Amino acid sequence: MDVGGTSVRAGVVDEHGSLLDTARTGTPGTEPALEDAIAAVIEELRNRHDGAGGAGEVGAVGLAVAGFVADDRRTVMFAPHLAWRHAPVADRIAKRVGLPVTLEHDANAAAVGEHRFGAARGAHVAVLVAIGTGIGAGLLLEGRLYRGAHGVAPELGHLTVVPDGRACPCGKYGCWERYCSGTALAATAIELLARYPGSSTILARDIAADPGALTGRRVAGAARDGDPIAQRAVAELAKWLGEGLALVADVFDPEIVVIGGGVSESAPLFLDEAREHYAAAITGGRHRPLARIRTAQLGDDAALVGAAALALEARAV
Repeated sequence: MDVGGTSVRAGVVDEHGSLLDTARTGTPGTEPALEDAIAAVIEELRNRHDGAGGAGEVGAVGLAVAGFVADDRRTVMFAPHLAWRHAPVADRIAKRVGLPVTLEHDANAAAVGEHRFGAARGAHVAVLVAIGTGIGAGLLLEGRLYRGAHGVAPELGHLTVVPDGRACPCGKYGCWERYCSGTALAATAIELLARYPGSSTILARDIAADPGALTGRRVAGAARDGDPIAQRAVAELAKWLGEGLALVADVFDPEIVVIGGGVSESAPLFLDEAREHYAAAITGGRHRPLARIRTAQLGDDAALVGAAALALEARAV
């Protein structure tokens, strides 16, 4: 399951990483309602699959959560868009549904999915950077997740790239995700439109019609349609993606970086340029191997597949 601020997605996944079926519901705003929704979706899929067609019964649940997960992988300590605060989520859900439950940060789960079955398969050191509303990240060292001393690493989206830069909901200023995300893409476009008033562009007309309608997805679409302001905003995102990946590579020296999240759907607009910025910014770039930078193969399903793989692994221990 992938439990996000907007929706709860669930999938039945086999041991080969194949997604056999999915279900979805909205994300309620209270702890009891959220856990009711999770249990209901699990039961919906179990009813459709337990013993069906010889496929075998559902044997475990993996929960991928957009929040801080304690190192015991039983407790959600904090989730900015979910109701849980220091909540023993895994035990609560396990009691409700009668199945073993494994809890994991959503970006970590996506990194596992891509490492086992996708773009990072077989890599010794791999980083997943999930670019959506913000930036989530997962790190695998010798094929094993690195969670840090307290279970919350790596928060790469909150590396400071512009001191005293844009305000971030985390309370800091100039975080990487404020310059490299869907939200950042829209913010950059708005700044450019203010810098060049009177621009007769697709985005200028959009803002004139509905000032609140501009999103990163809309900016990317306008860039594909040739809008010069949108293309400059995308070029800024490419620059900051490359600069940020150079910082990450200076610390972790990954073999491969996988770019996932919703913004990765527009990767043809920016990824080649980001690779150039990355190669120029990394320390000693002309004298060292550079990480391969690829887009995720599993797309939005990476966290579902990774959570299932982790649940299967925990069940086998």
